[in-house]
Amino acid sequence: MIFGNSASGKSTLARHISASEGLAHLDLDGLAWTDSSPPERLPISVSANGIDDFVTANTGWVIEGCYSDLIELVIAEASEVIFLDLPVAQCLENAKGRPWEPHKYSSKAAQDANLDMLLDWISQYTERDDTFSRAAHLALYEAFNGEKLIYTSNESYFP
Repeated sequence: MIFGNSASGKSTLARHISASEGLAHLDLDGLAWTDSSPPERLPISVSANGIDDFVTANTGWVIEGCYSDLIELVIAEASEVIFLDLPVAQCLENAKGRPWEPHKYSSKAAQDANLDMLLDWISQYTERDDTFSRAAHLALYEAFNGEKLIYTSNESYFP
């Protein structure tokens, strides 16, 4: 289970672990939002069904996202958690350098049009108190009793 701020490197790390360990990969973004414009958050029960289906279908997996409310539904089944607790400034730089994500945006132009909103969102990480906040992620990390790691820079997990 990998969680942290937007643009902290969750997807990149999850893809790396998935490929190197032969694990199925689930990006919670695909289960959290409607496919509408503007997107709306799906009911937790709908996302939960998708998570359950994924975990049932895969004996080994890596799940990543910034949704503490969804992570709470499955974290007890995780063998390890990784909290990407990068400085906000690093996440902002990561977001600015992010390549086009065709699974999230219809075009690079559509992704770029969303960049200012994303940068504003990322910058609020330490002040927010919602399911996407540092406080919520830290609580998940601290409550987990299994193997856990915390990274504070991209270089600490990708030297």
